[in-house]
Amino acid sequence: MLIKKLRLQKGWSQEQLADISGLSTRTIQRLERGENASLETLKSLASVFEINVAELSGHYLLDKIEEPIMQPDTKLTYDEAKAIEKVKEIKGLYIHLIIFCLVISGLWILNLMTSPNVIWAWWPTFGWGIGVAGHAIGVLDLPFLFGAEWEKKQIEKRLGRKL
Repeated sequence: MLIKKLRLQKGWSQEQLADISGLSTRTIQRLERGENASLETLKSLASVFEINVAELSGHYLLDKIEEPIMQPDTKLTYDEAKAIEKVKEIKGLYIHLIIFCLVISGLWILNLMTSPNVIWAWWPTFGWGIGVAGHAIGVLDLPFLFGAEWEKKQIEKRLGRKL
């Protein structure tokens, strides 16, 4: 988590950090998930972030079993963790949307090339479109559909409290 926080403070992507540090993007991803790091990797990252290796090694000890030891000043705040999670959700939606567009475009091309008299591509477009719309509603905070106010009312209702 510390590496991710330091990377985000610099405004770098994982790929940029990998290029600057001479490590692979895969290694950066592994470390951000909390996996172990070698001393050479820690030295490389410490020099990039201009911090002492000991500051990193306290978080990514070799052959450790417990969770990384986090100093109070290096923990992600609740807001930071929530923002990171929200960005991941939005990224997932965009990936879903891109895949939807590519596959559905291919299906329409296939439909029009093989049997233009029978338009069957509507069915997967409609079905998968409902799934994409549901994903978007879940990720994008649309206040008129299942927003924070709706959630609050539902929680209060389940707890038997009156609003």
